[in-house]
Amino acid sequence: MFDVSFSELMLIGVIALIVIGPERLPKVARTVGHLLGRAQRYVNEVKTDIQKEMDLKEIGDIKNQMEDAARSVESSMTSSVDELKAAVTQPAQSIKDTLDQARQTLDPLPPTGSAATSPEPARQPAPAPTDSSH
Repeated sequence: MFDVSFSELMLIGVIALIVIGPERLPKVARTVGHLLGRAQRYVNEVKTDIQKEMDLKEIGDIKNQMEDAARSVESSMTSSVDELKAAVTQPAQSIKDTLDQARQTLDPLPPTGSAATSPEPARQPAPAPTDSSH
């Protein structure tokens, strides 16, 4: 952090001894030590908080990537299902149309004019057979 040599520290100590005095120097040194310790802890807490924020941002980015991938898979599956439905529906409709045409060919409707002029006689059910062995 700071590039301070031993001779510079000795100079600071001598100046502090002269300015503060020998009676108060130990108390001031202890107070300065406590303040420096607090400052170091504060700096370490800030570093930790910054690292946590960076980790949270990375986790959020990963979450967004996973959501994008899930949406992509969902749209891919939806389009595949739609294609499969179309592949099944078209032949089924074609078969239904063919069957309808075959029914119309085999069972043509009577012409409307002849049905009104000559009604068919009503058929009566055949009598039930009787068992003569009794």
